[in-house]
Amino acid sequence: MSSRLALIPLLLVLAACGFHLRGSAAVPFQTLYIPNAKTGIALELKRNIEGGTNAKVVDDPKAADAILELSGEAREKIILSLTGTGRVREFRLRYGVNYRVHDGKGGEYVPLSKLLLSRDVTYNDAEILAKEAEEQLLFRDMQSDMVQQVLRRLASAERPKPKVQ
Repeated sequence: MSSRLALIPLLLVLAACGFHLRGSAAVPFQTLYIPNAKTGIALELKRNIEGGTNAKVVDDPKAADAILELSGEAREKIILSLTGTGRVREFRLRYGVNYRVHDGKGGEYVPLSKLLLSRDVTYNDAEILAKEAEEQLLFRDMQSDMVQQVLRRLASAERPKPKVQ
């Protein structure tokens, strides 16, 4: 009983700070087609769109209200600094994605956009395997961040205006 009483102030603090679970995002289309959504960021986008929005991902572009085209995905590893003996001390990992969302008839939900994320990581020759695993983990983390940014952009997109002829 006393543990339940102790929980009440914690719940009041959480409620007062505005904390709430992330709900379903409303996007301006009902169906979405993602070409080649079988691996990488396309697959993660498909899963997050189906699970976190009001849209359904379809396999036929003709049955889709919108098409999400991923026109480029790049991973880079750049040397930031060297030790006095010329060995690498720091790297910058960069992950970029180009994408656009259109209706297939000339209307744009999201024009061609480029998102770029980067993370700095220290390097040590004595821990090569651990640093390689850390690098892969950081790239996966950046991919997840990228998916969330694309979802937020989709939620803020507007339906394309019909073209006047």
